[in-house]
Amino acid sequence: MSGRIHVSAAIIVDADRRVLFVRKAGTSVFMQPGGKPEPGEDAAACLVRELAEELSLDVPLTALRSAGSFTADAANEPGHTVVADVFHLDGVGLEPVVGAEIAELRWVGRAEASDLPMAPLSRDHLLPLVWG
Repeated sequence: MSGRIHVSAAIIVDADRRVLFVRKAGTSVFMQPGGKPEPGEDAAACLVRELAEELSLDVPLTALRSAGSFTADAANEPGHTVVADVFHLDGVGLEPVVGAEIAELRWVGRAEASDLPMAPLSRDHLLPLVWG
């Protein structure tokens, strides 16, 4: 049975046009930081909370720029589809720290992206927004 998982996600790009990826504990696939909204929480507020919990980033709502909503196969939940409200965030000067359910974070350049095991949402929809 297929289910839909709603999430908020951030495309964070640094001064060298590298994109921030995270890998959640117990998984092997990298993806954009973010997570599932709590009841009554809108997409932007969810992302601000998740970035604080997962990466110790204090991001104001005004720093988020909507990139749209995207749908893809869920990376870590077979038979499910992820529906993501995605936001751009300028990563210049940000210093993320692994926290909450994150096992690893990595800044990834275009040349190394093809070697990284990544979520379909990231590979098929989000990276083309950054690198074309």
